[in-house]
Amino acid sequence: MSAELSTGRRYGEFLLGAVATTFLVSLFGSIEATWCWVVWVAMVPWLAVLDRVRTARQALMAGLVQSLVFTVGIFGWFAEALREYAQSSASWAFWLVLLVFAPLLQPQFITASLARHLARRVAPEGAFLRAGLVGALVYAGTEWAVPKLFADTVGHGFYSSVWWRQGADLAGAHGLTVVMLLVNECVLAAVRAFAARGWKWPGARALRIPAVGAVALVGALTVYGALRHRQVSERTASGPGLTVGVVQANITNYGQLLQQMGAYDALRMILDTHYRLSDELMKDTKPDLIVWPETVYPTTFGSPKSEEGAEFDQELSAFVGERQMPLIFGAYDLEQDREFNAAMFLGPVGQPEERRLELGVYRKTMLFPLTEWVPEVMDTPWVRGVLPWLGTWKRGPGPQLLDFPLRGGRVLKVAPLICYEAIFPGYVAEAVGKGAELIVTISNDSWFGTSAGPKLHLTLAAFRSIETRLPQVRATNSGISALITPTGELVREVQTGQRAGVLMTVPPAVHMGTLMVAWGDWFGPTALVTGLVLLLAQALLARRRKLAREQA
Repeated sequence: MSAELSTGRRYGEFLLGAVATTFLVSLFGSIEATWCWVVWVAMVPWLAVLDRVRTARQALMAGLVQSLVFTVGIFGWFAEALREYAQSSASWAFWLVLLVFAPLLQPQFITASLARHLARRVAPEGAFLRAGLVGALVYAGTEWAVPKLFADTVGHGFYSSVWWRQGADLAGAHGLTVVMLLVNECVLAAVRAFAARGWKWPGARALRIPAVGAVALVGALTVYGALRHRQVSERTASGPGLTVGVVQANITNYGQLLQQMGAYDALRMILDTHYRLSDELMKDTKPDLIVWPETVYPTTFGSPKSEEGAEFDQELSAFVGERQMPLIFGAYDLEQDREFNAAMFLGPVGQPEERRLELGVYRKTMLFPLTEWVPEVMDTPWVRGVLPWLGTWKRGPGPQLLDFPLRGGRVLKVAPLICYEAIFPGYVAEAVGKGAELIVTISNDSWFGTSAGPKLHLTLAAFRSIETRLPQVRATNSGISALITPTGELVREVQTGQRAGVLMTVPPAVHMGTLMVAWGDWFGPTALVTGLVLLLAQALLARRRKLAREQA
């Protein structure tokens, strides 16, 4: 009976620690400056639980519980978003799927719990930073090795701090995650020092390493961020910019519109709305280009499937040609029987007397699993019968750089991204590394509804501008559209559910070298290998010491 009570108490501790950490993460995860400081203590409850586990099995279970609670508490909105997307009333089924896949959505808690526990077993008493460093590195490395659905990490919570988030141009958000975890380890060590003395002052010696470690890490990140922010701001603040018109028509559920109105009437309404909003943008100031969102033209462009489709193609081309206004918009691209989600770059080129339209096409590569794309091994009639919303798009060739002609003969070098692609640091860094001057992201976030999804997606996209030090124009059909500066600042936001056309003045491109552009998403694999090597080295060293004591 006592063993059962002990086991129940142990799991109660796991659950309590997981709930506390999840709650604290939800505070700074709201991306509000008021809660930014919570980032330095949010992981303390989980780490405190790990300090009390006695076996590797308990460590794995503590990590699993944290993974489950974190997934439900932070990403519970995803279950409801999927339910609405699938137009299902079985809410329980989507919550069950979320729970079942929680270890794959947040695997880093499980691996980091085990690695930290093993490191503590072989580390000398009081060497908390050794075990903490192994756990933090394995945590970040796992997030790289097991690609997460949203590519999220707790380091994204630094976004609410103008200075702290600047460190992402060195090692991305995962580098910030490691800094965060190490400071939390220092805070926990300080708390344990007080607890060991009955919550009385433990003395300067007991607090020296935790205090120095925390101050050094926070101080270094703060100083670097302040200096880097000033440097980037000064280099992007002067010179003529680029004026971009972004249209957010707040038209959603294209598939449902096609069914209710018919393909012709639905496309007619969508295009007329975008024509009107675009013309309003051009009344007073003529922008250098206009951007419409992803799949705003919900059929193939350039390869019409019907006479009506050919008429719409001609009409849209005439809109661009008559106004001499370069346009980027989302549509489908067709190659034989293969269809792609694409960004179309349509613009006038040549001298006025012989001006013609030139079309550039970028095909989306990173497709959202089980909605835009399904693995071939799963692509069977039975699966499609059970999951009728499965997509049929094919993958594009990868990161690209497009030369887009603007009015006046200027050529703009664009790194195009479509929706989901903006969450992948390495993908964006590769595109920017080809010589881009501007990141243009078109997206359809309407299936997120009014959940936390649009804000999360925007935050992840903002980190891509920090990591590459390039401005980013983001156009969505229902929000959140925005201009993102090279320091990650959001300018001219159009919130979820709003209909508007806005002019965005993009700062001139100044190429500033960053490790993320030069080395890509380098920190994840480096962290994983380093963490495992440190763990092995500590284990070998401990074994050698043990043998030496036995022989003495």
